[in-house]
Amino acid sequence: MASYELVDIILPLEVSEDEEARKKAVCKKLRIKPERVHELRMQKHSIDARKAQIKIQLRMEVGVDGPLPVYEKPSPSYAKLGSTAEPVIIVGCGPAGIFAALRCIELGVKPIIVERGKDASARRFDLGPIMREGRVIEDSNYCFGEGGAGTYSDGKLYTRATKRGPVRDVYETLVAHGAPEKILTDAHPHVGSNLLPNVVKAMRQSILEAGGEVHFESKVVDFLLSADRQKMTGVVLADGRELLGSAVVLATGHSARDIYKLLAEKKILMEQKPFAVGMRIEHPQPLIDSIQYSYDRDTERPRILPAARYRLATKIDGRGVHSFCMCPGGFIVPAATENDEVVVNGMSLARRDSPFANSGMVVTVEPEDTRKFQQEHRILSGIAYQKDLEIKASLAGGGKQKAPAQRVKDFIAGKESSTIPKSSYFAGLTSARLDEILPRDVSYRMTLGLKKFGRQMNGYVGEEANLLGFETRTSSPLRIPRRDDTLEHPEIAHFIPCGEGAGYAGGIVSAALDGIKCAEAAVRVRN
Repeated sequence: MASYELVDIILPLEVSEDEEARKKAVCKKLRIKPERVHELRMQKHSIDARKAQIKIQLRMEVGVDGPLPVYEKPSPSYAKLGSTAEPVIIVGCGPAGIFAALRCIELGVKPIIVERGKDASARRFDLGPIMREGRVIEDSNYCFGEGGAGTYSDGKLYTRATKRGPVRDVYETLVAHGAPEKILTDAHPHVGSNLLPNVVKAMRQSILEAGGEVHFESKVVDFLLSADRQKMTGVVLADGRELLGSAVVLATGHSARDIYKLLAEKKILMEQKPFAVGMRIEHPQPLIDSIQYSYDRDTERPRILPAARYRLATKIDGRGVHSFCMCPGGFIVPAATENDEVVVNGMSLARRDSPFANSGMVVTVEPEDTRKFQQEHRILSGIAYQKDLEIKASLAGGGKQKAPAQRVKDFIAGKESSTIPKSSYFAGLTSARLDEILPRDVSYRMTLGLKKFGRQMNGYVGEEANLLGFETRTSSPLRIPRRDDTLEHPEIAHFIPCGEGAGYAGGIVSAALDGIKCAEAAVRVRN
């Protein structure tokens, strides 16, 4: 009788792709003869580069004495909504908003997405002026538009939020809409900024074909509340339209600062929370490869090995210092949403074949660290803190999205860099004293953190390491509170804060999971 076994095996790098080597390792693990193995199917693939000899860890599904069940690739399948389906308003077309919409459809409720930016195709053209002219189109850029900030930020899907919901379901939904199947098996999956826009467009098509609505260039400028202010009934758009729904899911992302301002003006409760600011640190990718894979810098990386990544974290005087959104084989891009600021972020294409590696390198900021801005900005003091740094970066860079930069060694030494290493940042760099521009409590912690990381990774703070300012949009400085049971705002019924902008997610997958959960909440509370 046929059986299906799940087997973990470890193979040397050089034979890990050989089917016979895999079969031999499986037989040894199961203590069976080779002729009994009818089929192998990959379930998980990861790399162990902690020792001199790199190993590949594989989880294989094994058909013993018979084939495995037929594998059916995920495909989109959403029932058409009826004409009487109740509408739910979803503000924002990032991962939280898109997955919320798809879940609404599955539950028989009509999603109406409103997005201030443009669709993914039109949005791509609006990135040109940022790169070529240093001019930001303020509602269509690296942060705003279909797919949200993650669309042009590598599409990293790795998450530690496995207890938040069905991560596998999120991956399968992406594959159903065109993402590469390897995201189902890779330990650190990513889609790539060149592939993700088409996946996002396919998801939009599923929403439309099922009877949902998606409205681009539709900026929310007001919320509709009941006369007693205890219930949200809809939104007002910049063109004067009013959209009504049985619930409003707010999934705007962390850069929609006008939404926070609107909430503050309407005296809708928000809370300050920790966030992080810092810089992008950039190295030649071959340097990171040689450090992480423990081979000579001049040795060409084997084809089977991906561009190496890293994760660094420490704590200095009660504040975290850590890498963030590491982009192997990637680029640094301008992520500002207004023309008087400079913000840097990272992205990679699917192949991750850029000669550079970059990562955010940031320090935790607590609400009490923003007290300088409290008197004028009150609940929005964290946003004012971010904005202050972004304006200083623009001034130090010299305008037109040129970023201020400093060699890591000079940052640690406290001196200006006479020259700046080559960089992937297309808009240009200007040598500046980042160590002086950053707040003192961030700068000195960053210095000590970098020294420690340099001891952990030999060469990390060498001559080729470069810092660009500033990485300020790691997360929102605010949380829009919600009830534990219904996920509604504690003071306003049928208003469901969602995703990264509301303070409940920190990446594509966690935002998608929160979107699913918020859609389910919107269906529960609509009556």
